[in-house]
Amino acid sequence: MANVTFAGNSVTLIGSEVKVGDKAPNFTVLDNGLQNKTLEDFTGVRLISVVPSLDTGVCEAQTRKFNEEVGTLSNVTVLTVSVDLPFAQKRWCGSAGLDDVVTLSDHRDLSFGKAFGVAIEEMRLLARAVFVVDSNGIVTYAEYVNEVTNHPNYDAAIEAARKAD
Repeated sequence: MANVTFAGNSVTLIGSEVKVGDKAPNFTVLDNGLQNKTLEDFTGVRLISVVPSLDTGVCEAQTRKFNEEVGTLSNVTVLTVSVDLPFAQKRWCGSAGLDDVVTLSDHRDLSFGKAFGVAIEEMRLLARAVFVVDSNGIVTYAEYVNEVTNHPNYDAAIEAARKAD
């Protein structure tokens, strides 16, 4: 498993680490309308941006950056996953002026967090990570950010999304 810290303190990640070349594991999360969503509900290339909470500066910046940069690519869907309640995600999108952002809540049972190995046991949050899944369901990029309060490698993730098919 990836060695991850939160504000300098080691945390325990629950689940299995996902690696490039793996078949992306399925999961069930909630959309802003409280409807179940799975990986298969989204087609084409998917850039999955994982954040602890949309209500923090780094998470907001990450969400904006990926949606601005990758949102211009016609074959890529950006999915932002956190454990924020769907109501909070919807409110955040509206107040941030990002009505087209796809936010998904893993608050109910950490299905995504456990499937992708990003659920933080000590905090019931998700560790910061980025995954690119191609149209065949294969992981073509995986980054577990070693310090949850740090930014991911935006350039590498965006380039991976551009190259995926």
